Amino acid sequence: MNTPPASARETTEGPVYTVTGGDWDEVVQAATKADDERIVVNMGPQHPSTHGVLRLILEIDGETVTEARCGIGYLHTGIEKNTEFRNWTQGTTFVTRMDYLTPFFNETAYCLGVEKLLGIEEQIPDRASIIRVMLMELNRISSHLVCIATGGMELGATTIMIYGFRDRELILDAFELITGLRMNHAFIRPGGLAQDLPPGAMDQLRELVKTMKKNLPEYDKLATGNPIFKARMQDVGYLDLTGCVALGATGPVLRSAGLPHDVRKSDPYCGYDTYDFDVPTADTCDSYGRFLIRLEEMRQSLRIVEQCLDRLREPGPVMVADKKIAWPAQLALGPDGLGNSLDHIKKIMGTSMEALIHHFKLVTEGFRVPPGQAYVTVESPRGELGVHVVSDGGTRPYRVHFRDPSFTNLQAMAAMCEGGQVADVIVAVASIDPVMGGVDR
Repeated sequence: MNTPPASARETTEGPVYTVTGGDWDEVVQAATKADDERIVVNMGPQHPSTHGVLRLILEIDGETVTEARCGIGYLHTGIEKNTEFRNWTQGTTFVTRMDYLTPFFNETAYCLGVEKLLGIEEQIPDRASIIRVMLMELNRISSHLVCIATGGMELGATTIMIYGFRDRELILDAFELITGLRMNHAFIRPGGLAQDLPPGAMDQLRELVKTMKKNLPEYDKLATGNPIFKARMQDVGYLDLTGCVALGATGPVLRSAGLPHDVRKSDPYCGYDTYDFDVPTADTCDSYGRFLIRLEEMRQSLRIVEQCLDRLREPGPVMVADKKIAWPAQLALGPDGLGNSLDHIKKIMGTSMEALIHHFKLVTEGFRVPPGQAYVTVESPRGELGVHVVSDGGTRPYRVHFRDPSFTNLQAMAAMCEGGQVADVIVAVASIDPVMGGVDR
């Protein structure tokens, strides 16, 4: 056959090849002789946390990724800007929606920043701090469960996905009991909490801890020693300690490179220095190490939750005593949904005209925060979550800016993926565990 096995013609989309004959070897030889650019593809959405708003731009040579870039900015929530048009307490309803898998961490970081500006850090009731820690650690478990479940699903390990979401539901049920909502709680407020734990919460939380202790070993049995699972994750998404430090990666990505950096230990907040827990690390620098770290972090979080439950036996206040800051709340489930109870409203309206005016001003205008700026960090499931709050002395923030770990860790995507296979890109991104609500805030 005299005709070439593959001929090319230029189109607006680039060269189009028409295979006219010959065996496969001839087609391959013709392709290798052609002086063509490598193929650039748009990949995704793959990992569920991206749900169509993370664009992976890959340049591939065959099955090998030669260049990888992240395209972000498609979620454009404008949360940080929105906080400038609401009072300080209302800001919690915005920031809780950033990384929507870790709402309690967003709320705590923001409230710690506001409390630092107000100079009331020492006035926060112990019970409020203990409940904050408990909610954050339960939230860490629920977030890691989503990471392991969705990451497993991308590999075809659908049983892990079913187990992960099964256990997450139990934690979300507890959140709903305590705050009235499964997500986006706005339960942690400047000065403390919206309200105390409801009746029966302690018993349900102890049952939850018992169930989770029974269920967590199942992930080890399913995946940890599974040769297919290990082969799919080991040496994939490799990033050593030098790369992590250069790119500012934190959380399980950094700890998988062997550095036990954890803000709860290095710069304690909410009394974390009084809790007994370990910071797990690995020396694999790969996706498998990050999986093992998240499993162990869930066990450590359960340890902390048990300590919190022991400390919550004694009742106490959950909001600062200063009535000029403490937003009064007594939530109840009425026919129109969750809101302030009628008895609470009657009490406010029936106390005195001055009390009613004060309440009205606090809720509509809000309290004033002295001018200044503060930076606070917490250890979220994805790494170091920082908030920089600026006040000009008014009742609304002048500026709120978050250092979200998903945004920083995503910069490591290129280093993890270039030189690897196309199929391994999904594993690498899943091991970073990005949530785009935190990236495009």
